[in-house]
Amino acid sequence: MTITNEDELTALKEIGQIVANALETMRHALEPGITTEELDRIGARVLAEAGAVSAPEKCYDFPGATCISVNEEIAHGIPGRRRIERGDLVNIDVSAEKDSFFADTGASFTVPPVAPHIERLCRDGRRAMWAGIRQVKAGAPLASIGAAVGKFAKKNKYTLVKNLASHGVGRSLHEFPTEIATWPNKSERRVMNEGLVFTIEPFLSRGAEWADEGEDGWTLYSLPKAPTVQFEHTVIATRNGPQVITLPG
Repeated sequence: MTITNEDELTALKEIGQIVANALETMRHALEPGITTEELDRIGARVLAEAGAVSAPEKCYDFPGATCISVNEEIAHGIPGRRRIERGDLVNIDVSAEKDSFFADTGASFTVPPVAPHIERLCRDGRRAMWAGIRQVKAGAPLASIGAAVGKFAKKNKYTLVKNLASHGVGRSLHEFPTEIATWPNKSERRVMNEGLVFTIEPFLSRGAEWADEGEDGWTLYSLPKAPTVQFEHTVIATRNGPQVITLPG
Protein backbone atom coordinates (compact mmCIF):
# COMPACT_ATOMS: atom_id res chain seq x y z
CA MET A 1 0.00 0.00 0.00
CA THR A 2 0.91 3.63 -0.19
CA ILE A 3 0.14 5.70 2.88
CA THR A 4 -2.12 8.66 2.14
CA ASN A 5 -2.86 10.09 5.59
CA GLU A 6 -1.79 10.20 9.23
CA ASP A 7 -4.48 7.77 10.37
CA GLU A 8 -3.08 5.06 8.10
CA LEU A 9 0.43 5.70 9.44
CA THR A 10 -0.80 5.44 13.03
CA ALA A 11 -2.59 2.15 12.32
CA LEU A 12 0.46 0.68 10.57
CA LYS A 13 2.75 1.71 13.40
CA GLU A 14 0.42 0.03 15.87
CA ILE A 15 0.35 -3.34 14.10
CA GLY A 16 4.09 -3.01 13.45
CA GLN A 17 4.71 -2.67 17.17
CA ILE A 18 2.45 -5.62 17.93
CA VAL A 19 4.33 -8.05 15.67
CA ALA A 20 7.64 -6.71 16.95
CA ASN A 21 6.54 -7.36 20.53
CA ALA A 22 5.40 -10.88 19.64
CA LEU A 23 8.76 -11.66 18.04
CA GLU A 24 10.66 -10.30 21.05
CA THR A 25 8.53 -12.31 23.49
CA MET A 26 9.12 -15.47 21.48
CA ARG A 27 12.83 -14.75 21.30
CA HIS A 28 13.08 -14.54 25.07
CA ALA A 29 11.11 -17.80 25.45
CA LEU A 30 13.37 -19.69 23.02
CA GLU A 31 15.33 -22.30 24.97
CA PRO A 32 16.26 -25.97 24.81
CA GLY A 33 13.29 -28.23 25.50
CA ILE A 34 10.50 -25.94 24.34
CA THR A 35 8.50 -27.23 21.39
CA THR A 36 7.81 -25.07 18.37
CA GLU A 37 4.10 -25.47 19.13
CA GLU A 38 4.60 -24.06 22.63
CA LEU A 39 6.62 -21.20 21.19
CA ASP A 40 3.88 -20.51 18.66
CA ARG A 41 1.26 -20.35 21.40
CA ILE A 42 3.30 -17.67 23.14
CA GLY A 43 3.31 -15.56 19.99
CA ALA A 44 -0.39 -16.17 19.42
CA ARG A 45 -1.16 -14.98 22.94
CA VAL A 46 0.75 -11.71 22.43
CA LEU A 47 -1.17 -11.06 19.21
CA ALA A 48 -4.55 -11.88 20.76
CA GLU A 49 -3.95 -9.72 23.83
CA ALA A 50 -3.22 -6.78 21.53
CA GLY A 51 -6.37 -7.37 19.48
CA ALA A 52 -4.50 -8.66 16.43
CA VAL A 53 -4.91 -11.86 14.43
CA SER A 54 -2.30 -14.04 12.75
CA ALA A 55 -1.93 -13.07 9.08
CA PRO A 56 -0.86 -16.55 7.87
CA GLU A 57 -3.91 -18.08 9.52
CA LYS A 58 -6.26 -15.37 8.27
CA CYS A 59 -4.97 -15.12 4.72
CA TYR A 60 -3.73 -18.62 3.91
CA ASP A 61 -5.22 -20.96 6.53
CA PHE A 62 -1.68 -21.71 7.71
CA PRO A 63 -1.59 -24.33 10.51
CA GLY A 64 -0.02 -22.01 13.09
CA ALA A 65 -0.08 -18.42 14.29
CA THR A 66 3.56 -17.90 13.33
CA CYS A 67 6.13 -19.62 11.12
CA ILE A 68 8.96 -21.33 13.03
CA SER A 69 11.74 -22.92 10.98
CA VAL A 70 14.56 -24.94 12.53
CA ASN A 71 17.98 -25.75 11.04
CA GLU A 72 17.36 -27.35 7.62
CA GLU A 73 14.02 -25.52 7.40
CA ILE A 74 14.47 -21.94 6.20
CA ALA A 75 10.90 -20.61 5.92
CA HIS A 76 7.23 -21.37 6.58
CA GLY A 77 7.97 -24.04 9.18
CA ILE A 78 4.81 -25.41 10.81
CA PRO A 79 4.77 -25.25 14.64
CA GLY A 80 4.49 -28.72 16.15
CA ARG A 81 6.05 -31.25 18.50
CA ARG A 82 9.65 -30.62 17.48
CA ARG A 83 11.70 -29.68 20.53
CA ILE A 84 14.34 -27.00 20.35
CA GLU A 85 17.80 -28.33 21.12
CA ARG A 86 21.14 -26.78 21.96
CA GLY A 87 22.95 -25.77 18.81
CA ASP A 88 19.78 -25.12 16.81
CA LEU A 89 19.34 -22.28 14.35
CA VAL A 90 15.75 -21.04 14.59
CA ASN A 91 13.89 -18.59 12.36
CA ILE A 92 10.70 -16.97 13.66
CA ASP A 93 8.43 -15.08 11.26
CA VAL A 94 5.52 -13.08 12.69
CA SER A 95 2.90 -11.27 10.64
CA ALA A 96 -0.50 -10.07 11.80
CA GLU A 97 -3.54 -7.90 11.07
CA LYS A 98 -5.41 -5.41 13.19
CA ASP A 99 -8.18 -3.09 12.00
CA SER A 100 -7.47 -4.13 8.37
CA PHE A 101 -3.77 -3.21 8.51
CA PHE A 102 -0.91 -5.71 8.25
CA ALA A 103 2.76 -5.81 9.25
CA ASP A 104 5.43 -8.48 8.90
CA THR A 105 8.71 -9.14 10.71
CA GLY A 106 11.12 -11.98 11.36
CA ALA A 107 14.57 -12.94 12.60
CA SER A 108 16.89 -15.89 13.06
CA PHE A 109 18.31 -16.89 16.43
CA THR A 110 20.90 -19.33 17.69
CA VAL A 111 20.46 -21.63 20.70
CA PRO A 112 23.93 -21.87 22.27
CA PRO A 113 26.34 -23.43 21.98
CA VAL A 114 26.77 -23.04 18.23
CA ALA A 115 29.80 -22.92 15.96
CA PRO A 116 31.40 -19.49 15.44
CA HIS A 117 30.51 -19.49 11.74
CA ILE A 118 26.81 -19.86 12.60
CA GLU A 119 26.97 -16.96 15.05
CA ARG A 120 28.70 -14.97 12.34
CA LEU A 121 26.00 -15.91 9.82
CA CYS A 122 23.29 -14.59 12.17
CA ARG A 123 25.17 -11.37 12.75
CA ASP A 124 25.75 -10.89 9.04
CA GLY A 125 22.16 -11.76 8.14
CA ARG A 126 21.01 -8.75 10.17
CA ARG A 127 23.70 -6.60 8.57
CA ALA A 128 22.56 -7.70 5.10
CA MET A 129 18.99 -6.65 5.90
CA TRP A 130 20.15 -3.22 7.07
CA ALA A 131 22.27 -2.82 3.94
CA GLY A 132 19.01 -3.09 2.02
CA ILE A 133 17.00 -0.89 4.39
CA ARG A 134 19.52 1.94 4.05
CA GLN A 135 18.65 2.16 0.33
CA VAL A 136 15.00 2.97 1.05
CA LYS A 137 13.96 6.49 0.06
CA ALA A 138 11.11 7.97 -1.93
CA GLY A 139 12.19 8.31 -5.57
CA ALA A 140 14.98 5.73 -5.29
CA PRO A 141 15.05 2.61 -7.48
CA LEU A 142 13.83 -0.61 -5.91
CA ALA A 143 16.79 -2.33 -7.56
CA SER A 144 19.15 -0.50 -5.21
CA ILE A 145 17.97 -2.74 -2.34
CA GLY A 146 19.01 -5.98 -4.01
CA ALA A 147 22.20 -4.42 -5.31
CA ALA A 148 23.26 -3.40 -1.80
CA VAL A 149 22.39 -6.77 -0.27
CA GLY A 150 24.17 -8.56 -3.11
CA LYS A 151 27.29 -6.44 -2.65
CA PHE A 152 27.35 -7.27 1.05
CA ALA A 153 26.84 -11.01 0.41
CA LYS A 154 29.57 -11.15 -2.23
CA LYS A 155 32.05 -9.22 -0.10
CA ASN A 156 31.51 -11.57 2.84
CA LYS A 157 31.40 -14.78 0.73
CA TYR A 158 27.73 -15.66 1.25
CA THR A 159 25.00 -16.69 -1.16
CA LEU A 160 21.42 -15.40 -1.35
CA VAL A 161 18.26 -17.49 -1.78
CA LYS A 162 16.79 -16.14 -5.01
CA ASN A 163 13.20 -17.39 -4.96
CA LEU A 164 12.17 -15.83 -1.65
CA ALA A 165 11.58 -12.13 -2.24
CA SER A 166 10.42 -9.10 -0.28
CA HIS A 167 6.91 -7.79 -0.96
CA GLY A 168 4.41 -5.01 -0.50
CA VAL A 169 2.34 -5.10 2.67
CA GLY A 170 -0.17 -2.93 4.51
CA ARG A 171 -3.74 -3.64 3.45
CA SER A 172 -2.97 -7.33 2.95
CA LEU A 173 -0.06 -9.58 3.82
CA HIS A 174 1.25 -9.75 0.24
CA GLU A 175 0.41 -7.00 -2.23
CA PHE A 176 1.91 -4.58 -4.75
CA PRO A 177 4.83 -4.22 -5.28
CA THR A 178 5.26 -7.98 -5.49
CA GLU A 179 8.54 -9.87 -5.81
CA ILE A 180 11.04 -7.26 -4.64
CA ALA A 181 14.41 -8.94 -5.14
CA THR A 182 16.90 -8.88 -2.28
CA TRP A 183 19.62 -9.88 -4.74
CA PRO A 184 20.96 -8.01 -7.79
CA ASN A 185 18.26 -7.83 -10.46
CA LYS A 186 19.10 -5.84 -13.58
CA SER A 187 15.55 -6.16 -14.93
CA GLU A 188 14.04 -4.24 -11.99
CA ARG A 189 12.92 -0.77 -13.17
CA ARG A 190 10.42 0.24 -10.49
CA VAL A 191 10.85 3.21 -8.16
CA MET A 192 9.84 3.64 -4.53
CA ASN A 193 7.04 6.18 -4.34
CA GLU A 194 6.58 8.25 -1.21
CA GLY A 195 4.62 6.36 1.44
CA LEU A 196 5.18 2.92 -0.13
CA VAL A 197 4.97 0.13 2.47
CA PHE A 198 6.91 -3.09 1.95
CA THR A 199 9.20 -5.64 3.59
CA ILE A 200 12.91 -6.15 3.27
CA GLU A 201 13.85 -9.75 4.08
CA PRO A 202 17.01 -11.21 2.54
CA PHE A 203 17.81 -14.90 3.04
CA LEU A 204 21.57 -15.05 3.56
CA SER A 205 23.24 -18.45 3.33
CA ARG A 206 26.51 -20.33 3.47
CA GLY A 207 25.77 -21.95 0.12
CA ALA A 208 22.05 -22.16 -0.63
CA GLU A 209 20.60 -20.35 -3.65
CA TRP A 210 17.06 -21.73 -3.72
CA ALA A 211 14.17 -22.66 -1.42
CA ASP A 212 12.67 -26.07 -2.06
CA GLU A 213 9.17 -27.06 -0.89
CA GLY A 214 8.84 -30.01 1.47
CA GLU A 215 6.23 -32.74 1.61
CA ASP A 216 3.87 -30.86 3.95
CA GLY A 217 3.15 -28.21 1.31
CA TRP A 218 4.39 -25.36 3.50
CA THR A 219 7.90 -25.82 4.84
CA LEU A 220 10.77 -24.63 2.66
CA TYR A 221 14.28 -26.10 2.72
CA SER A 222 17.61 -24.77 1.51
CA LEU A 223 18.92 -26.00 -1.83
CA PRO A 224 21.69 -26.97 -1.83
CA LYS A 225 21.46 -27.74 1.88
CA ALA A 226 23.28 -25.07 3.87
CA PRO A 227 22.79 -22.92 7.00
CA THR A 228 20.51 -20.02 6.06
CA VAL A 229 19.12 -17.05 8.00
CA GLN A 230 16.39 -14.50 7.37
CA PHE A 231 15.85 -11.08 8.93
CA GLU A 232 12.84 -8.95 8.08
CA HIS A 233 11.35 -5.54 8.79
CA THR A 234 8.36 -3.67 7.39
CA VAL A 235 9.43 -0.25 6.11
CA ILE A 236 7.90 2.90 4.65
CA ALA A 237 9.68 4.90 1.96
CA THR A 238 9.81 8.60 2.87
CA ARG A 239 11.61 11.62 1.44
CA ASN A 240 13.99 11.37 4.40
CA GLY A 241 14.72 7.69 3.99
CA PRO A 242 13.33 4.51 5.56
CA GLN A 243 10.79 4.47 8.37
CA VAL A 244 10.97 1.07 10.06
CA ILE A 245 7.69 0.23 11.81
CA THR A 246 8.60 -3.20 13.21
CA LEU A 247 11.40 -2.24 15.58
CA PRO A 248 10.84 -3.53 19.14
CA GLY A 249 9.69 -0.82 21.51
